[in-house]
Amino acid sequence: MKQPPFLPTTPSECRALGWENPDIILVTGDAYLDSYHMGVAVIGRVLVDAGFTVAVIPQPDVNTPDDITRLGEPNLFWGVTAGCMDSMVANSTASGKRRRSDDLTPGGVNNRRPDMAGIIYTNLIRGYFKKTRPIVLGGMEASLRRISHYDFKTDKIRRSILFDAKADLLVYGMGERAIVQIAHALKENHPVESIRGICWISSEKIDGFLELPPHSQVAADPEAFSRMFKTFYQNQDPITASGLMQQQDTRYLIQNRPQPHLTTAELDRIHELGYSRALHPEDRKRGTVRGLETIRFSLTTHRGCYGGCHFCGIAAHQGATIIDRSEASICKEAREMTRHPDFKGIISDVGGPTANMYGIECRRKKKLGSCQDRRCMGDEICENLRPDHSRQMGLLSKLREIPGVKRLFIGSGIRYDLILADTKKGEKYLRTLLQHHVSGQLKVAPEHSENSILKLMGKPPIERFIEFKKRFDAVNRQLKKEQFLTCYFIAAYPGCTVKDMERLSRFCHQTLKFKPRQIQIFTPTPATPGTLMYYMGRDYETDRPIFVEKRPEKKERQKAKILK
Repeated sequence: MKQPPFLPTTPSECRALGWENPDIILVTGDAYLDSYHMGVAVIGRVLVDAGFTVAVIPQPDVNTPDDITRLGEPNLFWGVTAGCMDSMVANSTASGKRRRSDDLTPGGVNNRRPDMAGIIYTNLIRGYFKKTRPIVLGGMEASLRRISHYDFKTDKIRRSILFDAKADLLVYGMGERAIVQIAHALKENHPVESIRGICWISSEKIDGFLELPPHSQVAADPEAFSRMFKTFYQNQDPITASGLMQQQDTRYLIQNRPQPHLTTAELDRIHELGYSRALHPEDRKRGTVRGLETIRFSLTTHRGCYGGCHFCGIAAHQGATIIDRSEASICKEAREMTRHPDFKGIISDVGGPTANMYGIECRRKKKLGSCQDRRCMGDEICENLRPDHSRQMGLLSKLREIPGVKRLFIGSGIRYDLILADTKKGEKYLRTLLQHHVSGQLKVAPEHSENSILKLMGKPPIERFIEFKKRFDAVNRQLKKEQFLTCYFIAAYPGCTVKDMERLSRFCHQTLKFKPRQIQIFTPTPATPGTLMYYMGRDYETDRPIFVEKRPEKKERQKAKILK
């Protein structure tokens, strides 16, 4: 089916396309930015590409029926997402304060996305359409909250969002293949329960699935919750994972095995579906969206991250295996970008979750799945990884030669330990970045200075960062450039004390010789080892007791230490 300039959001737009009743209606907590950086745009265009008609209701008013009922009911199903972020994180700071601004809401005021948006939107649909088509949850919030999980705002263990929302299905991870399979199954009246990458509700146990401790037990017993989480976390890889089941009430949450990784050709196809790179005209009436400028002229080269940072939810959503786009597809997109009327010759980013993982992956993992007894990165980099930045350097060289591209930058963060581990091409890669692809500042995330905290974070020792900074400074001197590092740090991480933050402050003053401004207080998000440590007060890997700061005013005090 031919892709429209935008997916429709109103009845008149649907009629103009000849889509009287859409097969699928997608409801999202974000404005409708038609970009492959936005999950609802991707899912919508993938479904259209598969032959289905799709409409979008962005940020519906939850106090009236006007928005949620304006398109009627879909022929096949509703798709509901809180948006690109967990709504609780989008709406609240780590100190529990309401965020005033929202980069993905027209006008920038945080007044359109409810807390627990997946639950609220599902209830909104059912409130006005009593016996409606199936409701399918998806997106980051659904992925991270798909089993019993610790909820930071309420300081409680909540059951699966699939049960609390009273939805019919949940798609976890990057759901392009699963959502198309669901659409075909519902259209043809076939069962959906065998589709990989979904969670569903069963009245009975499923043979061959691994049983997790029931919700009633994990909600009352922290030790049971810890065992449950570690089993869940070890079953993320599509090659090695088992199907999981967990009793939630009298019924069971069933998590099928993850979908197989997309191929490069499939990923290329997804990125070539004719995105407008613009805010939908209906949303545009309410104001500009600040987030658009960050993503509008940026290139995604891959998905996934094997960094293994314990505070990050990417492994539970995108996965820990790098799936690359082809150089041809990326260059084709860049050439098309140069023809956009608003393009000024600047590509703001060429990257992904971690920019310099493009083209670097363990051959063993791609064939046999993720290792259970070792990590790709952490204290050391696994000898099987064998970092080689040649492919990314080749891609950057091709992009620089495209007529109309004046500058292209690496706006995503990089892993400096990956550069140091590349003994053959790492130095050349760093020189390439600093000569061509840094706009004055290079983003890196040492996160802390104390090795005891870095180990709890799953990050490399601080000595690696010190070595990288020396090389960064040396190359800049050789190039006669004045460029700087933008360093990201975390305060109040599990295990971190005020004394640790004082030592970090001294490190910044004595070693970095500047006062960093990119400091955030740790926010516990579901489905991460860091959140388990926050809840349990124990080291994820050794189970030894650790200090955890939970008082908001004391967290702010930790942050203030580095800002003095």
